[in-house]
Amino acid sequence: MISKSPALSTIFGTSRQRLALIGLGAMGLLVVGVPRAKQHMASSAEVPATQAERVLPVETLTVSTVSSYSVSRTYTGEIASLRASELGFERSGQLVDVLVTEGNVVEMGAPLARLDIRNLQTQRQQLVAEKARAHAQLLELQAGARSEDIAAAAAAVRDLEEQLRLQQVQRTRRESLYTQGAISREELDEFSFGEGSLQARLDQSRSQLEELQNGTRPEQGMAQQALVRQLDAGIADLDITVAKSTLRAPFSGVISAKQVDEGTVVGAGQSVLRLLEDATPEARVGMPVGVIDQVRIGEEKTVFLGSRPYAATVSAILPEVEAQTRTQTVVLTLESAAASEASSGQTVRVNLQESIPTEGIWLPTAALTQGIRGLWTCYVLVENAEGDSYTVQPQSVEILHQEAERVLVRGTLRPQDQVVASGPHRLVPGQLVSPVETVSNTAN
Repeated sequence: MISKSPALSTIFGTSRQRLALIGLGAMGLLVVGVPRAKQHMASSAEVPATQAERVLPVETLTVSTVSSYSVSRTYTGEIASLRASELGFERSGQLVDVLVTEGNVVEMGAPLARLDIRNLQTQRQQLVAEKARAHAQLLELQAGARSEDIAAAAAAVRDLEEQLRLQQVQRTRRESLYTQGAISREELDEFSFGEGSLQARLDQSRSQLEELQNGTRPEQGMAQQALVRQLDAGIADLDITVAKSTLRAPFSGVISAKQVDEGTVVGAGQSVLRLLEDATPEARVGMPVGVIDQVRIGEEKTVFLGSRPYAATVSAILPEVEAQTRTQTVVLTLESAAASEASSGQTVRVNLQESIPTEGIWLPTAALTQGIRGLWTCYVLVENAEGDSYTVQPQSVEILHQEAERVLVRGTLRPQDQVVASGPHRLVPGQLVSPVETVSNTAN
């Protein structure tokens, strides 16, 4: 039989005692810990009540309803075509004088160059002389024959009548001699022929006398007048050719190029100078028909050429509506400072404020916090029953439009509601608040 070792019993007994002591200690801790836990739970239950009683200072905004809002939209167009002309003469000739050089600013109608006109001047002098002679003849016809001419013609008629009577007497005698056989038939015929010649001369003289006495016939005067007018037309045509021998500016502008030099024989239509219009540039911008009603002739707009802004004035609104784009063309006259930068066909931009008819309420962006289902939340002040404090209640709103640091919303807000202007993330429904400052109305 094996006996137990005293040493093991001692050790075992000691272990048991130790275990017992540990157990008692644990129970003591539990007993002591229960009141402490209860005390901690009671302290935690008091925290929400403390927070509810805390009053937060807030900035507020009294809201109002608006019926529309403005948006800035950009419309593009282009600089209207500025005139550029290659200038030449309508006739050929030698270029004797160029009065301008490149870069010169010229006014409309200013002389720019001249052709040689010496041959034209000679032709004109000849026509002037012919006209003077024709005009003198016309005056003579209109005045009629002079009395001296009529008297001379009458005297010539009388002289021929006397000669004819003498011839007739002599012929009678010759016929008697022929009957007697004193002269031949040939001699009688010769004498008779002389009588007929005198009769013809007499008839002619009488006709001339009658013409002088009756004056000029209307047909003669009309023919001479036509000749004078023809010569006048020839002189006028030469004057036009002489005038066209001086090249003039068809519009105000700047000489951009000189194509030929003096002494050159140029052909009709050959370019001598190039002229660019020096005018106030115009911009043509297409705008929707619905926007045109907001544009007024005479009002000022800002037009951008590249990145540079220029003042412009609405000068015209063309009535035609472009079928494809449903736009009308607005013509804007730019300030003169834009002439140096503007070029034909260059793109321009115009910013236009458009009014959008929509009812809503303006709120600061800082007054909103994310809501549910795509909506946003703001907080409205509600006066307590005692009338000495305020709480906040959430209101769901929909954002209609946003610009800078404000938004246009619609929802259950009413005019004159006081809305917390900032810091909605600090608030919970029913939170006590104190309005310490009222911010300006964002609707203005």
